Amino acid sequence: MIAAPGLSVNFLKKEPYTGSHAGIRYYLCSGDDKLRACVYPEPWCFEATPDEDKTWKEFAFSPEGLSEAIEWINSNAAG
Repeated sequence: MIAAPGLSVNFLKKEPYTGSHAGIRYYLCSGDDKLRACVYPEPWCFEATPDEDKTWKEFAFSPEGLSEAIEWINSNAAG
């Protein structure tokens, strides 16, 4: 289970946030007033992973949307 203490939507306005857990890598970024989350399999970095192996989902660009995105990432890592 990932947790992102200190991560905020203000941080994501400036740059993406990446990490990995349980064989899944994740990428969070902002765009078009949305929070975009992506999960993809290890071992490659985001740029080296083929687009067809990436799964994206959009959330509201808010603290609540960030919490939902983290839950979504965790659900993909679990299973």
